[in-house]
Amino acid sequence: MNWWQALLTILLGNVIIVVPMVLNGQPGTKYGIPFPVLLRSAFGTLGSNIPALMRGIVACGWFGIQTWIGGAAIYGAASVIFGFDPDKKIIIEWLGLSAGQFLSFMLFWALNVCFILKGMDSIKWLETLSAPFLLIIGALLMFWAWDAANGFGPILNQPSKFATFGEFLPLFGASLTAMVGFWATMSLNIPDFSRFAKSQRAQTLGQFIGLPPTMVFYSFVGIFVTSATVVIFGEAIWDPVVLIQKFQNPILSAVALVTLAVATLSTNIAANVVSPANDFANLAPRRISFKMGGMITAFIGILIFPWKLMADPQGYVFTWLIGYSALLGPIAGIMIADYFVLRRRILIVEDLYRESGVYHGKTGFNPAGLAALFLAILPSLPGFLIEVKWLPATSLPGWVVTAYHSAWFIGFAVAFSLYLLLARMFRSNY
Repeated sequence: MNWWQALLTILLGNVIIVVPMVLNGQPGTKYGIPFPVLLRSAFGTLGSNIPALMRGIVACGWFGIQTWIGGAAIYGAASVIFGFDPDKKIIIEWLGLSAGQFLSFMLFWALNVCFILKGMDSIKWLETLSAPFLLIIGALLMFWAWDAANGFGPILNQPSKFATFGEFLPLFGASLTAMVGFWATMSLNIPDFSRFAKSQRAQTLGQFIGLPPTMVFYSFVGIFVTSATVVIFGEAIWDPVVLIQKFQNPILSAVALVTLAVATLSTNIAANVVSPANDFANLAPRRISFKMGGMITAFIGILIFPWKLMADPQGYVFTWLIGYSALLGPIAGIMIADYFVLRRRILIVEDLYRESGVYHGKTGFNPAGLAALFLAILPSLPGFLIEVKWLPATSLPGWVVTAYHSAWFIGFAVAFSLYLLLARMFRSNY
């Protein structure tokens, strides 16, 4: 895509996903309940653990990715401070990293764990300062790029590589799903945060003002600065860690890399620890505390080998972002159908916590919610298997992959419709 096509895709994806984010945030604000508890309305008091774990495992993956980015910043800062060449690292074959890279990753992981063990309040000051600070850093980075490149750079002048709309459409569809998938996680567990909002107006305006504009702004910063690096360094550098290492001032580079690590830390704790910690705790509240849930998240984040996931941009977009959106889109569809259509925004909060309550039913599992979830995932499954090369592309018709590239949208629509149909058939839990 050219630059404005890319930004338009990002804007549209974020405008779309902020709608279910605001809708799912409403019961959190109205009733003061977190995400795993809200799920009990549609899936049953025990069945809620299934979608909660789906969301939790995805968060573990994101925890690993963010920890890898923070570790890369530490490794980059060390190379600037101690003067070694990071390009001459010796890779440990089975690990896929050098010893220095893995040590940096584990150091940043340990820093995250410290905040998990100390509790969320220990990082509240950092969360408060990081957002406005990062906006300022983004603006300064754009000024630096403009000044150093004497203009915008060649990338902003490059035309689209698509000759026709028909060529553009398939990549646009997949990219739009990936952008929706980027925030599909938070669109589910937003009650974990919106339950602390002062009003529905506050959580609605906060999300519409906070999400699409800042995502577009930072995406433009990325495009603009990458474009300028072609002029400044003779190559397009999209990785901020690599870019900062090329600054001529070692002190500036080190400070910038540490700043990047701190920014990543604040993102990781808020976005990728709160939800899975609550989700794992929901499995056995008497045995698993929030801190223990956070530690489970941290260890799974290591085991997924996030650096291998990030090594291939194609795999990151088509396997990771779109793949998990096929799981989370149906959950969003069921949550919204249950709360707004079936229950008309009325919940009996006490029964959400009772084994003898209306949402427990006979077994603790709502068959309507669980059946709708699994049936809505099925249309995207063949395309995913082709994408990860577990099935040959020629074994199924081409529309299977096209459907997979719209996984979140298809899953949302199918689950929304099926849930309302099955809930009336089963007459369960409402």
